[in-house]
Amino acid sequence: MKIFIDSGDIGEIKEAAQMGAIDGVTTNPSLLAKAGKPIRQAILEICEVVDGPVSAEVLSTDTEGMLKEGRELAKLHPNVVVKIPLIVDGLKATRVLSSEKIKTNVTLCFSPAQAVLAAKAGATYISPFVGRIDDLAEDGMKLIEQLVTIYGNYDFDTEILVASVRHPVHFVQAALLGADVATLPFKVITQLAQHPLTDSGLKRFLEDAKKIPKG
Repeated sequence: MKIFIDSGDIGEIKEAAQMGAIDGVTTNPSLLAKAGKPIRQAILEICEVVDGPVSAEVLSTDTEGMLKEGRELAKLHPNVVVKIPLIVDGLKATRVLSSEKIKTNVTLCFSPAQAVLAAKAGATYISPFVGRIDDLAEDGMKLIEQLVTIYGNYDFDTEILVASVRHPVHFVQAALLGADVATLPFKVITQLAQHPLTDSGLKRFLEDAKKIPKG
């Protein structure tokens, strides 16, 4: 399964890239606002660090506006994927951009029906938000299970990009279910590498190493 980092912080992105952990990046207006840089500048900086898909979101909510922004974003760098909200106008924009060979990431997906429409529109990625579903006392991973089955039934080319990942358990569950990608905050990426037995084992090895005779 591919791992993307969900961040607009160039420092976090560089560190995750140095770990060899990430295959791409997802951003959104909220994440880029925290970075305090113009969207286009931030996206170009990210593309210089990560040689993989970099999702950049449109701000318009009408089809023509999304098409205009999407085409402009796609021109920034070959790795840019245009992120589009899963609304009717967004599906229309996705269909047109896909016909122009522009990659798209249809975001804010919360149901299997929405995901089918995105796939039929030609989306490169579909982003179901599992954490936000959990927030409503429902099972976000159930949606991933449904999408893996449905997309498999009909051989859709759209990749399932698990988003709103809150903890390592979400990541492991997504991998077990066969999702194509999970996009993780930097904190969760570092948590994947952590285990108390690793820490205690390393401590023991280092303590025992001090007992080795020198010579």
